[in-house]
Amino acid sequence: MEDSGVDADVVIAGAGPTGLMLACELRLAGVDVLVVERLAQPTGESRAGGMHSRTLEVLDQRGILDRFTDIGVPQPVGHFSGLYLEFDEAESRHPYPLMILQTDIERLLEEWAVALGVRIQRSSEVTGISQDGAGVTVELGTAPGPTRTLLARYLVGCDGGRSAVRKLSGIDFVGTSATMTALIGDVELPELTEDYIWVRRCPTGDYSVIAFEPGWYRVIASEYDRVVDRDEPVTFERLRESLVRLAGTDFGMRSPRWVSRFSDAARQADRYRAGRVLLAGDAAHIHFPAGGQGLNLGVQDAVNLGWKLAAVVNGQAPESLLDTYHHERHPVGERVLHNTRAQSALARPGPHTDALRDVFGELLQFDDVNRQLCGKLTALNLRYPVDGDHPLAGRRVPDVDLKSAGGAIRMYELLHAARPVLVDLQGSTEVAAVADGWADRVDLVEATSLDDHWIVPDLDELPAPAALLVRPDGHVAWAASADEPLDTAALRAALATWFGPVRPGR
Repeated sequence: MEDSGVDADVVIAGAGPTGLMLACELRLAGVDVLVVERLAQPTGESRAGGMHSRTLEVLDQRGILDRFTDIGVPQPVGHFSGLYLEFDEAESRHPYPLMILQTDIERLLEEWAVALGVRIQRSSEVTGISQDGAGVTVELGTAPGPTRTLLARYLVGCDGGRSAVRKLSGIDFVGTSATMTALIGDVELPELTEDYIWVRRCPTGDYSVIAFEPGWYRVIASEYDRVVDRDEPVTFERLRESLVRLAGTDFGMRSPRWVSRFSDAARQADRYRAGRVLLAGDAAHIHFPAGGQGLNLGVQDAVNLGWKLAAVVNGQAPESLLDTYHHERHPVGERVLHNTRAQSALARPGPHTDALRDVFGELLQFDDVNRQLCGKLTALNLRYPVDGDHPLAGRRVPDVDLKSAGGAIRMYELLHAARPVLVDLQGSTEVAAVADGWADRVDLVEATSLDDHWIVPDLDELPAPAALLVRPDGHVAWAASADEPLDTAALRAALATWFGPVRPGR
């Protein structure tokens, strides 16, 4: 490193999916990254069980999706509080959730991270933080061994719902406390006579039994009249007792591989940035795990933050760019907390909720209702507050087919290097002239769209634009309509806003 007094450009606390994805994003931009992890080894616990469309698109944007689809299983339907949703195959190349256990997700991401040159240091827990205008001093408790001190330019807490980084930084974690308790585990059920049990409602809660792997079942037992202290031990016997209370049997439950507990507590960091310290993933937000949104939310946090932090570290953009991370992702976290609170309420036992579920189920038969809720879960309809009047501004770019001088190519293949791309679809000399000022940071691609209209969630079909500027996270920073004069001033403003000032002499 240029500064021998700095141990890493960025230290990331936490080697879960969020921390590993962020580390990879930073390494793609040449940033030196050190991941510190409290645990000595990966837990081996299956935990989250899938990835939604937008996360699959993100992995496609980086050219590594096949690693996950090779071992995952597409699930053709989703759910909102146990009520089935149908996904629109026209909205994405990857419309269906991919059933894949978190252990596999973490393994694949860690393999990618190591190949990119990410350093990972385990048995290292963050115990102290101080910062100034030059960097962040991170104190680590290492086991075994003495306390160690690191100096980084930035620190990102991806260390879970009980984040030490968040607490040590004085960032408030506000929201609502638990009103129920659920136990979850992967076990053998030799006496189960059904292939699976999907959200069977009971007088005091509900339970599900889902086959994730041959011979193994995930049991989820939710009791809405019980709230336990979060420090109470989680045991296999308590999972058994909870299932018996709900189902009247334990189905011969045995051989637990993993047991855990969750609730409907919903909290969010009041700020995602405190100077040189940032938060992502569960460190920034926790919620009822309805619809399998948590892991996806964290990975998408990482992809939003990664290119921005890299641009600042590499001196290509002002530090103020980091403020857009909070401005864009905090409302997304709020949206997820809101819909998971709604799902928790809709899951409560009792005849009044039963009636509400019946009415809600009838509403889901309307395409617009189904589409709206699918958009919340998949994040395909997400739009960031980006300047510009074009309907694509702020939205995720669709993975359309293009034809360039080198042949056929997909839009997402242009994003494999995690660099911004200015796509000129009409061979405009004006676009090329403006792009020259950012040639060291932004890739210019001349191509034609093979489709006259693009399908965009919430907008249906949209005429293909004349040109568009796509951020490394796949969201559109600027776009020009084919039937209007090209606004080069707006393009220059977008380039400067997101990717720093024009090169000297341009």
